[in-house]
Amino acid sequence: MKKNTPEYEQALDAVVGILRDRARGGAAPLSYGDLSTELAGRGHQVPAYEGPMPYLLEDASVRESPDGSLPLLSALVVLRETGRPSGGFFKLARRAPYKRPGDDMELWIGEIKQLAKHYADR
Repeated sequence: MKKNTPEYEQALDAVVGILRDRARGGAAPLSYGDLSTELAGRGHQVPAYEGPMPYLLEDASVRESPDGSLPLLSALVVLRETGRPSGGFFKLARRAPYKRPGDDMELWIGEIKQLAKHYADR
């Protein structure tokens, strides 16, 4: 699956839908493996730790918050072993236009709280 193809865009739509639903339901994180399984159930074969997954997560956050004003959807996806996002999430959160402050844990908890708040009524 390559970026800017119909297959990628359909998988991206599915990722955004899954993560929005999670955010609406209280913003409980899910593992990369669980996201991969949910995507497979929707007809998208996206391995949990390789291939397009990191790009899909970044693009889902960028799509929902292109100017950095909204919380990052990718905060909801965590490593099963640690229960926290991968380093790619923190790199995204710290670059422009997002520029999220704080240490990793503070930043991540803040994003989760903002996701729950923002999507509660949507």
